[in-house]
Amino acid sequence: MASWNSSLGLSSLTIGERLCALAIPLLGLLEVVFVNISRCFDSDRPRRHSYSLDELTRIAKDTPFSVNEIEALLELYKKLSSSIIDDGLIHKEELQLALFRKTVGKNLFLDRVFDLFDEKKNGVIEFEEFIHALSVFHPCAPMEDKINFAFKLYDLRQTGYIERDEVKQMVVATLLESGLSVSNEAVKAILDKTFEDADIDKDGKINKADWNVFVVRHPMLLKHMTLQHLGDVTTAFPSFIFNTEVDE
Repeated sequence: MASWNSSLGLSSLTIGERLCALAIPLLGLLEVVFVNISRCFDSDRPRRHSYSLDELTRIAKDTPFSVNEIEALLELYKKLSSSIIDDGLIHKEELQLALFRKTVGKNLFLDRVFDLFDEKKNGVIEFEEFIHALSVFHPCAPMEDKINFAFKLYDLRQTGYIERDEVKQMVVATLLESGLSVSNEAVKAILDKTFEDADIDKDGKINKADWNVFVVRHPMLLKHMTLQHLGDVTTAFPSFIFNTEVDE
């Protein structure tokens, strides 16, 4: 157990921080998208958008983004949605290509990101779904939205509860991604401690009320629920400001 903690750099962390560490690979995927795609704007002139100013304004209204930033995110969306199938929708293979430079292979973290962005559950990410999900990671997004989204990350079966087997899947997937081999006893010890700390009513699962209390006690869980790039999208995509038609 000690060697496993040392390998992950977790020996001095609280159980809340350890659970947070398990989500880092998943939430880090979103950062990868912005870093990789923003570089494309340095060499490729963005295509003109097909949304009117009124439509962009409507989309921006219920988000922390300005209309100008919504237009910039539309260009990012177009980059992602045309990489394999140019149909104006992001397919899972296109997201996988952006993140991992390949279109084959199973990845739990990719599946979770895609499922949470695909609000209509129709197998694709539409532009407004894309904006709605990204808005949760904005520095100015309500904390309640971040807490709810983080809960959904672990609620793999979408039952409204985080169950022991779901946390185990996240643990095992994280270890596989890290190339680490850990005994079943070590995994069990982490699960035992997690549920001892988080399952307040001791019913064998973590409900929303349990989660809210747990997050307040362990704010590190929300550390990666904010992407600083989203605080000023036009700075993240510097070449975009020379192509926008929105005057704000």
